[in-house]
Amino acid sequence: MKYSRKFFVSMVVLFFVLSAQVGVATPKKDTKIDRKRNTLIGFILSKQLPALHFSDKTFDATLAKAIFHLYIKQLDYQKRFLLQGDVDQLKAFTPYIDENLNNGRIALPDTGYDILSEKIDLVQGMAEEMLANDTVKKVSDSKISVGNFDVQRRESFEIDPEKVTFVRNLKELKDRWRQILKSQVISRYLDLKEDQDKELVKKEAGDSNKKIEKKSEVELWKTAITKVRKRNKIFFLRLHQETLQDHYDRYFNCVTRAFGPHTNYIPPASKEQFDINMRGSLEGIGALLRENDGFIKVVRIIPGSASARQGRLKAEDIILQVAQEGEEPVDITDMRLRDAVRLIRGPKGEAVTLTVRTAVGTKEVIRIVRDVVQIEETFVKHTVIESAGGRRTGYIFIPSFYRDFEGTRNGSQGRNSTDDTRKAILDLKAQSVDGIILDLRDDGGGALVDAVDITGLFIKSGPVVQVKNSFGDTRILRDKDETVFYDGPVVVLVNQFSASASEIVAAALQDYHRAVVVGSKHTHGKGTVQTILDLNENIPLLRLRKYENLGALKVMIQKFYRVTGSSTQYKGVEPDIVLPNLFEHIKSGERYLDYSLPWDSIGGVDFTPWPHKSYDIGLLREKSLARAAKDEGLQIIREEAIKAKKRSEDTKVSLFFDDIRQKRKEAELTREKIGAHFRKYKEDQEKDLDPDRKKDDEEDPKIAWLKDVNQDPYINEAVNIVGDIIHFSK
Repeated sequence: MKYSRKFFVSMVVLFFVLSAQVGVATPKKDTKIDRKRNTLIGFILSKQLPALHFSDKTFDATLAKAIFHLYIKQLDYQKRFLLQGDVDQLKAFTPYIDENLNNGRIALPDTGYDILSEKIDLVQGMAEEMLANDTVKKVSDSKISVGNFDVQRRESFEIDPEKVTFVRNLKELKDRWRQILKSQVISRYLDLKEDQDKELVKKEAGDSNKKIEKKSEVELWKTAITKVRKRNKIFFLRLHQETLQDHYDRYFNCVTRAFGPHTNYIPPASKEQFDINMRGSLEGIGALLRENDGFIKVVRIIPGSASARQGRLKAEDIILQVAQEGEEPVDITDMRLRDAVRLIRGPKGEAVTLTVRTAVGTKEVIRIVRDVVQIEETFVKHTVIESAGGRRTGYIFIPSFYRDFEGTRNGSQGRNSTDDTRKAILDLKAQSVDGIILDLRDDGGGALVDAVDITGLFIKSGPVVQVKNSFGDTRILRDKDETVFYDGPVVVLVNQFSASASEIVAAALQDYHRAVVVGSKHTHGKGTVQTILDLNENIPLLRLRKYENLGALKVMIQKFYRVTGSSTQYKGVEPDIVLPNLFEHIKSGERYLDYSLPWDSIGGVDFTPWPHKSYDIGLLREKSLARAAKDEGLQIIREEAIKAKKRSEDTKVSLFFDDIRQKRKEAELTREKIGAHFRKYKEDQEKDLDPDRKKDDEEDPKIAWLKDVNQDPYINEAVNIVGDIIHFSK
């Protein structure tokens, strides 16, 4: 039986106090951390998680192994510090994890901290020794000696941490770092060479007044070593700033994540901005970031932000380095998320340069001028797309399922995505559109009420989604308004970054046969709901008030199910028509997250499918795929997707200088090939959008957005599918 949260928290804390009074052992005093506070946190987590989490997982041998797996991944995911013997020593704690949390004898974070600190000191000495030699000599026209690194030596380096094993001894560890540093020096040299070449081209073209002193190859190599030495000095300094409390906080997060990827322990410092949304004061680059196994990963681009308008930074990109304008880049691998955010954030108008490893496997340098989020860009937008033959198709873009709950509570008319979508539909109907495209790509979700209400705009009435809670109770959320605001053809666009509320809408319209869903092979598959629990609440005894700053727990408590009974969790929504996708190879979605909840199903509910369906989905798919095979834009995407998949599978990177240089050239050609096609497409569209436009109109956000809509091959194909639906309806 599950109890109320208030009752449960009180009983947990009271039981903890009584246990302490009858002789639970207390670890020796550590001046760096409050051990009694951490003992209390560990105890509360051990009792709350099994009672509140939807999965009903308990602390057993299987869960203990999951906790240890996550712990080692966050401790040294890239396997750059620990020896296999160190891992074996830490693994011995696994059978006692649940018992240690329960009785207050938490030991794993302490031992892990001590071992890692020792190895960081050793590796720092190795790196400093290897980088101390900056002697560069030109041996011949084709060979150069670069310090302690043989850049002409043919060898490879595995970059996928999952395929790398921990080294057995210090000799192997030193050789691993030799390869890491060699790769950094070559990469820095190529950066310097490219920057110099670009500046010289500008100078010759008369586009720059900057005084440029051309450096020789030897000078560039020496500079590269110096810069890598400086970068690593900062890197190790940052590692030494990690505290034992940081390790405890991460350990507690491993305990929670073993229950599911969206269940987290949130330490006090991050309590008000868990998952650290980069909006901040709405100034910055506008990206939602997450620390993921030692890397800083882009989870989502905020609509209307500087990153969204710049257009190159994408979800699933990994940020490797951050550079302020005019300064050297700082390596943020293994950096705490809050520290990385401090580097990336900044005032409006100042630029930051990010070095990222893209989702397609290439490395890019992206300069973004920080700005405030343009609020209008975060709301629903719509337009009419003209087609040959006089057809007019409505297009509605929903960036998120927003709702101003605070504004509504204060008595004002808070803005929400349902009202804005309804207004867009009515405006499009007034313009006599023959169909509507609902674009939910990259929509990470939002308010559940808007998912239900927006679905209701296209159906008469009925159930939209089932929600099952951790107590086993299921409730049905329904559209109760029988008004159908649009009864014409509907196509819904999705991709693997469409999640949560957007999946509910796509699934419901698909189940009702109300819309044709088009996009990547599957959506994200996040069919769960989390709630935030303040661990400071309901502490019953005054003597424990000194421990009130305990942080918070984000715990998964509900799961979504379609009207058919099938869950959106894990599998996501599978489109009726799948189009080529540049990011098809990316392991993005619930199915790729550690310990995500599985797909399952419950009983379906009675609903009335759309009675006016007049098309055969098989014929629609056949016609669409035939067009996609001939469309130039989709052909390029298909070809590059194959190459990207091959690159993602080939995780051994050559450390031979000529190979690295050639890989860079190939990546640049790939970007140019895709960019050239869409630039040409954009130029062809500009005259149609605004024949009399002035040069300054280039910066007009409305014009820029219309260009993007008209050059998007997926939107273009969605327009064609609307045409097919109309054809079959005649």
